[in-house]
Amino acid sequence: MFLDTVLARNPELVDAAAALHREGAIPPDTYVIDRDAVEANAALLAAEAERLGLTLWFVVKQLGRNPELIRAVARRLPKFAAIDAPEARALHAAGARAGNLGHLVQIPRRALPELLARRPEAVTVFDAANARAVSEAARRLGLVQDVMLRLAGAPGSVHPGQEGGVPPAELTAFAAEAEALPGIRIAGVTGFPCVECDPVTGVPRPTETFALLREAREVLARRGHTGLKLSAPGATSMATLPLLAELGATHGEPGHALTGTTPLHARDPHQPERPGYVYVTEVSHTLADGRPALHGGGFYARAEIKDALLHRTGLRLPVQDAPAENIDYYRLLAAPAAGEDEVRAGDTAVLAFRTQIFVTRSNVAVVSGLSRGAPELTGLYDPLGRPLREPSAKEAVTP
Repeated sequence: MFLDTVLARNPELVDAAAALHREGAIPPDTYVIDRDAVEANAALLAAEAERLGLTLWFVVKQLGRNPELIRAVARRLPKFAAIDAPEARALHAAGARAGNLGHLVQIPRRALPELLARRPEAVTVFDAANARAVSEAARRLGLVQDVMLRLAGAPGSVHPGQEGGVPPAELTAFAAEAEALPGIRIAGVTGFPCVECDPVTGVPRPTETFALLREAREVLARRGHTGLKLSAPGATSMATLPLLAELGATHGEPGHALTGTTPLHARDPHQPERPGYVYVTEVSHTLADGRPALHGGGFYARAEIKDALLHRTGLRLPVQDAPAENIDYYRLLAAPAAGEDEVRAGDTAVLAFRTQIFVTRSNVAVVSGLSRGAPELTGLYDPLGRPLREPSAKEAVTP
């Protein structure tokens, strides 16, 4: 999906990643992430958001909750939107500040005292029961917590496994109950997804959910609420920030823009954000019909993978489809054509596709110095950001 883009915009990352595998510094099934590119992308987004009067809460689930990368992004975008409680803890531990908690995954009841004590800017609630739980936990801490109500998405727009929110028809009743709770204050509205990229062109467009959020904010304003936030996550990037501002959003939540891997980046290599990661694995074996099998572990079901680069020879082979319901022990490539270079067991394969590292079993290697021509491996982590090995000294990479 992104291989052409990364080869055109960040070929140094491809070479450094292949060198790390060839030298044995990283195993197969490793995402290699360019820390310089991630921070530079965050700086671009921060500057554009400031110009447009927007606030950005950054998201890291796609990066594996990695402490190095969190710190790099937080230098430019200090506040985060945590997907769930474990992610909030990882972000806090790396020194970032809480913007929005509970948006995609509601905060479990027993975690509320701990996370509210960190004084998040906002907590998203899906219904009155969660609003009551946040109010009670905040009251016991002697706080009044700002909450964002999550509006139920427009029919047909909600991703499976992400259902929930206040139905628009029940907004007034919800607001009346929330207004009577002593531990919370209604501070705004949110939903997901608010912007999506066209599946053919990659061009971003607002969803019907975005329109419902604008209407919901007006309902709350008529009830006397002021300074209401409207966070509109979904494909937040340099290309969509003007759209958010034009449609009245106050907040966006960049995730894949930090690594230049939104669907728009796959189709338009000239987007401002630079591609910031590749996936590295190796040839495990070759089937009798000539198809090479790659070691798996990091193949995300929505990745739209096209092909793999076998770095030793420069050969590119199509990646064959695999059922999402099967475990990705291996991933098959098409057999080389007659006369093409031989594929050997152990050959380094470099791929670039859309992922969510926190749901894989992959390793994450962080590289710095690519922007100045001196790449160094600075750490190797598991997909939840826990260090597997931190170099005792900076390890230079020799492409």
